[in-house]
Amino acid sequence: MSADGREVEHARRTVSRPRSAGRPPGRADDARAPATLPSVVRFSAERRAEIAAAVRSGTLVRVRQGDYVAPPPPAASPAQRRRDAVVARAVALAGRLTTDYWFSHSTAAVLHGLWTWRLADEVHVTQLGNPSVRRTDPGFRRHWTALPERDRAELGGLPVTSLERTIVDCARSLSATSGIVVADSGFRAGADVRRVEEVLEAAARGRGVRRARRLLAEADARSESPGESVVRWLVVDGGLPHPEPNHTATTWRGTYRLDLAWTTFRVAVEFDGAVKYSGGEYGDPRGRLLAEKARHDALVEAGWLVLRVTWNDLSDPDLLLGRIRAALARRTAR
Repeated sequence: MSADGREVEHARRTVSRPRSAGRPPGRADDARAPATLPSVVRFSAERRAEIAAAVRSGTLVRVRQGDYVAPPPPAASPAQRRRDAVVARAVALAGRLTTDYWFSHSTAAVLHGLWTWRLADEVHVTQLGNPSVRRTDPGFRRHWTALPERDRAELGGLPVTSLERTIVDCARSLSATSGIVVADSGFRAGADVRRVEEVLEAAARGRGVRRARRLLAEADARSESPGESVVRWLVVDGGLPHPEPNHTATTWRGTYRLDLAWTTFRVAVEFDGAVKYSGGEYGDPRGRLLAEKARHDALVEAGWLVLRVTWNDLSDPDLLLGRIRAALARRTAR
């Protein structure tokens, strides 16, 4: 059997048993929460002046032609603004579609409250039949395919693909890094592993299924952030040894959880989103920095080589992999 064949066969055997199925114990604030649906203001001739004034004042923004919603909070991150925009467009579109549909792919992922990575500015729907007349609508993608009852769900009154179908659709259609982020959060949210396998089997020989099998075999519910998922995928895809997510390390100060760890080499990667140093719900930034330094020092004293990775580091995967490869090599040479 060729190397590619062995890889696919390995994925076929292991996709039904992700490395850690189900949501592990963790922080209460990382539980999945379906997206909050905004109220849509629809244009009418009678409200023309009122809506125009609201747009000028910034209390309304247009999400598609004739549809307006309240703007996102000023403190929202660029990623959250993209997610809010997709949700708003989906809600606006829901009131205008006249044939049966289900929001799907990355749009369903956002509505389910799953993580996303480099979310595209478009709304996806799956419909059962191909109409005789097609209309083009910028930022709107239709998928014509069968959708069994088991693959249908509802969130906040909106029809969506099920959690399991959404994971598979994203794994088949998105980039590998975007797909693993959705898959990790989907299994963390409690997706049924057997149902994911059934969806994959039903799509056998379809476009993207082979890649989806390999990707879902690497999905891990222990990941605690999109950044951690991206780093882990880059590492695995780059041919480096598999790290262990959320490894508990013992030091003289106590135990700490490491985002990604190679226990044999005592090398760890800590993904630093920097949000926790900006105050707000995380408390005093200076206190957080001092606590992080004490934690880092304790891990180093315990023999760990700790690499810190930020969002900016993800823009140059080769450089990041070089850092990790060099760290593992240094520990191997000891």
